[in-house]
Amino acid sequence: MQRYHVKRGDPVVVISGSHKGKEGKILEVLPAKDRARIEGVAMVKRHTKKSQEHPQGAIVEREGSIHISNLMLKSVFDSSKRKKAV
Repeated sequence: MQRYHVKRGDPVVVISGSHKGKEGKILEVLPAKDRARIEGVAMVKRHTKKSQEHPQGAIVEREGSIHISNLMLKSVFDSSKRKKAV
């Protein structure tokens, strides 16, 4: 099993990619793909089938995943030079 510099519940900052500068809390770590889901970051739309709670079906927006290497702990980010650069 791999160990990462972040874990579920940690506040993080995205340091590279299209969501650079966004902050959030880690909802889930996906070790098989080296990715994590961050609260409110990388939102994607998913189409759901008809069901009891959605008789017409629905388009639901939820968090996508971001590669672990693009994340940095908020406490480390705040104490580094990167905060001034962004």
